[in-house]
Amino acid sequence: MERRDTTMMNIVLLEPEMPSNTGNIGRTCVATKTRLHLIEPLGFKLNEKALKRAGLDYWDKLDVTVYSDYQDFLERNPDALGRMYFATTKAHKVYSNVEYEPDCYLMFGKESAGIPEEILVENEEHCIRIPMWGDIRSLNLSNSVSVVLYEALRQHGFEKMALTGQLHHLNWNH
Repeated sequence: MERRDTTMMNIVLLEPEMPSNTGNIGRTCVATKTRLHLIEPLGFKLNEKALKRAGLDYWDKLDVTVYSDYQDFLERNPDALGRMYFATTKAHKVYSNVEYEPDCYLMFGKESAGIPEEILVENEEHCIRIPMWGDIRSLNLSNSVSVVLYEALRQHGFEKMALTGQLHHLNWNH
């Protein structure tokens, strides 16, 4: 069995419904060396074209695990307890005002309903929100994952990530 890097971030999607969002999130996870946890039921099949198209050719590089339900996830990830943050518009804390552990779990609920209220009430101290203007119900799921994940990674100096790029200085004069 492959030894898992314990300092990897973890994205947890509870009952995601849209394959394009999950594909985009999968690609973000590959780009950030983050584990993806999918809790069933899923609103799509893992071999669906829209999922693969959004994830492009990165899906095979993704560290992804599927769970039959939330209880199955908790039983198989006991280290998540106390180190899991729940993204919800109902939270009192702003996501950027939390200190994230380098291997914490960031949970996001399904597109149509979010994380169930009973899970949020049990974990109220670990609920986080992304500020929004006006009466917008929520951000797109894949955008929300990116916002929170990159804040958590920023807090740890984007460890082992490429921090600079290279411009190719071409002669643009004709």
